[in-house]
Amino acid sequence: MKISVIVTTYNRPRALEIVLHSLFQQQRLPDEILVADDGSTPETEALLTALQARSPCPLRHVWQADDGFRAAGIRNQAVAQATGDYLIFLDGDSVVLANFIAQHERLAEKGWLVAGNRLLLSEVLTADWEAGRCNPLHFSALAWLGQRLAGKVNRLLPLIRCSTTASWRKKKPAAWAGAKTCNLAVWRQDFVAVNGFDELFHGWGHEDADLAIRLIHQGVSRKEGRFAVPILHLWHKESPRDFESANLQRLQSRLADKTFIRAIKGME
Repeated sequence: MKISVIVTTYNRPRALEIVLHSLFQQQRLPDEILVADDGSTPETEALLTALQARSPCPLRHVWQADDGFRAAGIRNQAVAQATGDYLIFLDGDSVVLANFIAQHERLAEKGWLVAGNRLLLSEVLTADWEAGRCNPLHFSALAWLGQRLAGKVNRLLPLIRCSTTASWRKKKPAAWAGAKTCNLAVWRQDFVAVNGFDELFHGWGHEDADLAIRLIHQGVSRKEGRFAVPILHLWHKESPRDFESANLQRLQSRLADKTFIRAIKGME
């Protein structure tokens, strides 16, 4: 199985660098990494040029001009250039543990998408990591407990490990809520069948839920990645919500229409 990891970013090179280094250190390396760049300045390009020389797998930069939040479009462009038959989506602030790709590979099953979960790191812990004062990837269990007691992480339960073959992972095959592109895996053939992300979702909000809903309408089932593939989510300010209402209205109409499968403005 060839795995392509697609990392979405926008003008946050230090966070992206941490994410990419976590991917470089995987027990099972991805077969390629594509950075889906929604209009970052040349600082991000310079970072990626430097990292390409040290990356243990092909690392590509897919860029589009900055015209507001257009994550759906740049992810579609990245998938169009990807060569893997299995796609793992991450955000540029989603740091992964050393067995992340290996665990996703164990969870992968034809006809299923996998949605993982996350730990939210505080502003203080994120700043310390970005400044090089700590590296949570090397924290012991005791260190994580200390961070939780200090209020620097929102929870610890996602760090618990359960079997990737546990039957409860398939208990809610039609559950779309909570499937987010900060940690989502889908077969390329299924992604293409629904025409990818719908670029009508302009601005922040719900383009990932829309993808999950259309995949489920297509016949793809959801497998729970909880307690197997957590990510460490670096703190950031909330994105502007100017388009959320319109995006939510579009999402609700599609949820009600089980025949709606293909994105209107998608890969094709």
